Amino acid sequence: MEQSSLLLKKQLADMRRVPVDGFSAGLVDDNDIYKWEVLVIGPPDTLYEGGFFKAILDFPRDYPQKPPKMKFVSEIWHPNIDKEGNVCISILHDPGDDKWGYERPEERWLPVHTVETILLSVISMLTDPNFESPANVDAAKMQRENYTEFKKKVAQCVRKSQEE
Repeated sequence: MEQSSLLLKKQLADMRRVPVDGFSAGLVDDNDIYKWEVLVIGPPDTLYEGGFFKAILDFPRDYPQKPPKMKFVSEIWHPNIDKEGNVCISILHDPGDDKWGYERPEERWLPVHTVETILLSVISMLTDPNFESPANVDAAKMQRENYTEFKKKVAQCVRKSQEE
């Protein structure tokens, strides 16, 4: 058995034993430890409060040397989530130097990160978006220039997530 699958099994067991506020996680298919289904609960006192956003975490075979990819399958309007649902946060970027010079190496993926630290970072991102490098330029622009419209669009996503 690969080291990555043993590590992922341990992290899944830990999360089941000691659940963390704000999300739940499990396998999409019990036979595939590399594909997780995640439910991110909209953080309190944010525009996303009350939402239940589904996402997929896709782990590479060389985890934890390389980060997983995270993609929301629920519709979510956020500056750091592109229109296809891909999450764009520093800790999910490959380790090493940023070729565009935006991120320091220590802000990027490190093998010490776990599923829990990834999901806590996503919750933090929902609470406090990073406008410096938006993945969804339209959402970032709307949040800056037309906050009322931005709030409406997020509220639609929250309502839709409650019905899924």
